[in-house]
Amino acid sequence: MTQAPARVRPTLPRAIWILGSVSLLMDVSSEMIHGLLPLFLVDSLGASAFAVGVIEGLGEATSLVVKVFSGTLSDYLGRRKRLAVLGYGLSALTKPLFALAGSVHLVLGARILDRVGKGIRGAPRDALVADIAPRELRGAAFGLRQSLDTIGAFLGPLVAVGLMLAWHDRFRAVFWVAVAPALLAVALLEFGVGEPAPAAGADRRNPLRRENLRRLGGAYWWVVVIGGLATLARFSEAFLLLRAQQDRVPLAYVPLVMVAMNVVYSACAYPFGRLADRISHPRLLGAGLAMLILADLVLARGRSWPMLTLGVGLWGVHMGMTQGLLAAMVTDAAPAPLRGTAFGLFNLASGGAMLVASGLAGWIWSQAGAGYTFYAGAGFAALALGAILVWRPSRPARPEAPLRS
Repeated sequence: MTQAPARVRPTLPRAIWILGSVSLLMDVSSEMIHGLLPLFLVDSLGASAFAVGVIEGLGEATSLVVKVFSGTLSDYLGRRKRLAVLGYGLSALTKPLFALAGSVHLVLGARILDRVGKGIRGAPRDALVADIAPRELRGAAFGLRQSLDTIGAFLGPLVAVGLMLAWHDRFRAVFWVAVAPALLAVALLEFGVGEPAPAAGADRRNPLRRENLRRLGGAYWWVVVIGGLATLARFSEAFLLLRAQQDRVPLAYVPLVMVAMNVVYSACAYPFGRLADRISHPRLLGAGLAMLILADLVLARGRSWPMLTLGVGLWGVHMGMTQGLLAAMVTDAAPAPLRGTAFGLFNLASGGAMLVASGLAGWIWSQAGAGYTFYAGAGFAALALGAILVWRPSRPARPEAPLRS
C-alpha cells in the first residue's frame, strides 16, 4: 500500500513579515512623537484637554477618510504597493514639522498631514496583506502584522522616555530623532516587498459602480456598523496619557503608559489572530468589547498606579482581540477585487466615529472629569456588544466573483 502524502502546512509568506517590520519602524517613529504630543501640547503650547481631543480626532478621522480614496484607487489600478510607499513617504516627511512647531495650529497641520499619509497607505497595505496571505491564515497574517506594528508602538515610547530623561524633557530633540526610523520604513517597503500580480480576469475599472458596491453584501455592512460602534467606544489613546498625568505620574514617565498598553497589545494580537481562524468572529469580537467595558470601568474608578496599570493592560487586551479580527472580517466579507474599497469604506465609518468619540471625550473630560469620560466609553462599548448579541450578519459575499465593468 502506498502511504498518503503528508499534508503541507501553509506558512506566512516573507512579504507579510516585511510589511509587519515596515509598520514596526513607522510606529517607533510615530509613537516617539505621539507618546509625548498631548504633554507637549498642554505643557509647552498651553492647549486644553478639549483641544487635544479635537486634534487627535481630526487627525485620526482624516487618515481614515483618506483610506476610502486610496483603497478605491488601489482597486482601480489593481496595484497596492505604490500607494503604500507614497503614504509612508508622506508620513516620514512630516515628522520634522512636529519638532519645528511653535503653535497649536502648526501641530494640528502636521498631525493632519501625517495622518493623510497614514490614510493613503492604510487600505492598500491591508488589501496587500489580504492578497498575499493564504486564505486559511488571514487571521494569523493580520494578527502578525498588528503585533509587529504594536511592538513599534511600545518601543517608540520607551525610546522617548529614555531620551526625555537623558535630555531633561527636551521634547523637540526627541521629535528630531523620530525622523530616522520613518525614513528606514519607507526604504524597507520600497526594496523589500514586490507587487503581487492582479487576479486573472479581474475587472477593476469601476470599483464604485452601484451594482459592484451592492455585492459587498450584508455581512460586510454588518462589520462596518459594528466596527464603527466599537470605534465610538474607544476614543483616542491620548486620554490614557492625560489620565496618567492626572494621577501625578512624572512627566518623563507618562509615555510608559503607552508602553504598557502596547506590550499587552503586541503579546495578544498574534495569538488572538490565530484564534480568529478557528472560532466564531462575532463571539470573539463580543469578548473583546466586554474587555473594553471592564478596562473603562477600572480607569474610571482607579486613582492609583496599580489601577491605572490594570486598566491600561485590559485596554491592550481589547485591542489585541479586536483590531486584527476586524481586518480579517472585512477581508472575508468583501470580494477580492473590491478589497481596497472595502477597507476604505470600513475606515470611513470608523473615522467618523473616531472624530465624534475624541471630541466628545475631550468635552466630557473638561466638563465633568476623567471618570465620566471612561464611563461614557463603557456605555458605547455596551451598545456595540448589544448590537452583536441581537443582530447577526447575512452570508458573506463571494470573493472570487468578477466585477462588472
